[in-house]
Amino acid sequence: MSELQETFISHLVELRDRLLRAMVAVIVVFVCLMPWAGEIYDLLAKPMMNTLPEGTHMIATGVVTPFFVPVKVTMMVSFVLALPFVLYQAWAFIAPGLYAHERRLGLPLVLGSTLLFLLGMAFCYFFVFGTVFKFIAEFAPKSIVPAPDIEQYLSFVMTLFIAFGLTFEVPVAVILLVKAGVVSISKLREVRPYVIVGAFVIAAIITPPDVVSQFMLAVPMCLLYEVGILLAKFVSKRAGTEEPERVEPDLDRLEAPEPDRK
Repeated sequence: MSELQETFISHLVELRDRLLRAMVAVIVVFVCLMPWAGEIYDLLAKPMMNTLPEGTHMIATGVVTPFFVPVKVTMMVSFVLALPFVLYQAWAFIAPGLYAHERRLGLPLVLGSTLLFLLGMAFCYFFVFGTVFKFIAEFAPKSIVPAPDIEQYLSFVMTLFIAFGLTFEVPVAVILLVKAGVVSISKLREVRPYVIVGAFVIAAIITPPDVVSQFMLAVPMCLLYEVGILLAKFVSKRAGTEEPERVEPDLDRLEAPEPDRK
């Protein structure tokens, strides 16, 4: 019992050390970026500013909002930049408890999911924001002068960042479901119509109430679902060739040797 407790405590100590290292990495990046917090927020607000009428600016309704909002944005950027080190700490903690074949699959999934999440955020920033904000600006009546609040803008873009980042994780989710034996590839193909309908329903709930942003979230989700099926099929075939299933002999059915008749 004491040995079990010592093992449990050692794991807790290691987990604490890994979390502290990850937090220190984020804080170090944050401190380095803090002098440019205003420029970082301006970069985040650029898609919106490009669609506002000339001479129009965003507003801040709170007293300390002009300070805290750029700080929040800088913290978010710091976490994204330190994400590889954070994920390395998580991987170093769980890798010793995995089998060899699980480590071979786990590391590509961790790296792939990170890259896909960042690609989802980049797609949202470079393509979605400009299209959505332009559509809203053109739809707004001419008698209205838009002046978005910076805190509401941050909440809006964070929601879309998370939505598109998670959307781009669909291939990873499909691969994990297939590898875990929860669902087969043939079943994933059968439920394709329901997935398409569900993608548009989710897009209608998450995105602003315009058709453009809904399509820009639902269509990539459907395409990435198909990519996930193809990758799951490839991974399954590769696993089948590299690690063929070994059939253990049934000892009960082995025939006893016939006696030597002389």
